[in-house]
Amino acid sequence: PGLGSCGLTNTDTDMIAAISAPQYGTTANPNNAPICGKCALVNGPKGQVKVKIVDRCPVCKTGDLDLSPSAFEKIGNFDDGRISISWSFVDC
Repeated sequence: PGLGSCGLTNTDTDMIAAISAPQYGTTANPNNAPICGKCALVNGPKGQVKVKIVDRCPVCKTGDLDLSPSAFEKIGNFDDGRISISWSFVDC
């Protein structure tokens, strides 16, 4: 949460995610990255959540997503930290 690479400011309560840097890609202006604003349906141990991609995660591996606290809470337990997920792009 906060100001993301896509140029949007978000809060902990927004259903958002950061995607790995390789999947984010490189553009002259990161605010114009083609990935910005796409949505993903994320499945975790507790259920699923739809999130909007608004940032890049430099430390994430390809396939990882870094979720906002509110989004993470819907699919996992905070005490677990990192959890296994599956996800796919969906219409927003």
